[in-house]
Amino acid sequence: MLIDITRLADRFLQNRLPTGVDRVSLRYLRRFIDRSYALIRFAGRWVELNRRDSRRVFEVLLDGVSDEGSVIRRCVAQAYVLSWRSRHCGVLFNTGHSGLDRPDYGVEVVKRCLKPVFFLHDLIPISHPEYCRAGETARHHRRLETMLSTGKCLIVNSQATRDELMAYARERGIDVPPCAVASLAPARLPAPFHGRPEKRPYFVILGTIEPRKNHSLLLHLWRQLVAEFGEAAPKLVVIGQRGWECEQVVDLLDRCAALQGHVIELPRCEDRELSTWLAHAQALLFPSFIEGFGMPLVEALMLGVPVIASDLPVFREIAGDIPLYLDPLDGPGWRRAVLEFVRPDSIERQTQIERIESYAPPTWEQHFAVVEDLLREIDVSG
Repeated sequence: MLIDITRLADRFLQNRLPTGVDRVSLRYLRRFIDRSYALIRFAGRWVELNRRDSRRVFEVLLDGVSDEGSVIRRCVAQAYVLSWRSRHCGVLFNTGHSGLDRPDYGVEVVKRCLKPVFFLHDLIPISHPEYCRAGETARHHRRLETMLSTGKCLIVNSQATRDELMAYARERGIDVPPCAVASLAPARLPAPFHGRPEKRPYFVILGTIEPRKNHSLLLHLWRQLVAEFGEAAPKLVVIGQRGWECEQVVDLLDRCAALQGHVIELPRCEDRELSTWLAHAQALLFPSFIEGFGMPLVEALMLGVPVIASDLPVFREIAGDIPLYLDPLDGPGWRRAVLEFVRPDSIERQTQIERIESYAPPTWEQHFAVVEDLLREIDVSG
């Protein structure tokens, strides 16, 4: 089979940290490393690496240790010059949406007699275009057109995403290929350090800083808390890279004097550092307007950390009635929840911790059992 690693290689060469989408793609590399060739779309051509070079590139991407891109560049350049191409018609995995908005993607799939398996992470650019870059809605329509017209089968991360996809196709009279739900599993975070990273009580928000994550609500809330309680106010720890169109949030982080010393921003956070900040937090705050899945929620519950989250269908799907759910626009409600969960004798926080004891996070074994079933169906159907 082929795995399209164009997005992973491009981000690696730019020294950019993996996003949630990238982490899924890396899991597919790890799972199928012994059964796959690498595909990279470069300079207008589809470049397939041979087995040896595919393995080398996969290992570089999985290790995540920069070598100035020399291995990737050398392997791709060699394959580009030699125009090496596999002679079999196999499965093609594209798990990162990359290139699917280009009309020639579907043309190449058909020309090469490939059997594409696409991973659809969400329909947010279509359902909530106000939270995406300009032009992203049209691109996502084209991605879905490629998936639905050429896909042998589709994988989605939640029933909520599948329901949205089915509604999208139904409205347009489009048939949907076999579509399976395979929940995402949390990373195996290292054990946290025993010592607290911060003396004062604190809350964590985890994820790329972008409009739909609703950082603005929390920063304005924290400004109020600091004005009212001063040094007795809890701290807010913002973990995640700065994204796009988040100027107001960035201005608050950089220029709001009232938040200095009360809000900690961590744009790069190693896994053990992340688990330590989460494990000692009063709660994870997750006030997003929309999500395709919500891995931070799963990671927090896995560590036994309470969660205060937006009342989204996908959150209820993956966490049931464990978290405290609030409307993402309910500022007073979030204020009450924060003040409740910061209390050392909080009954509501303690009862949520007790509910967490029954939580069983999804596993990658369960995820890939679904994927392997799909691959067997492809083998049978030809």
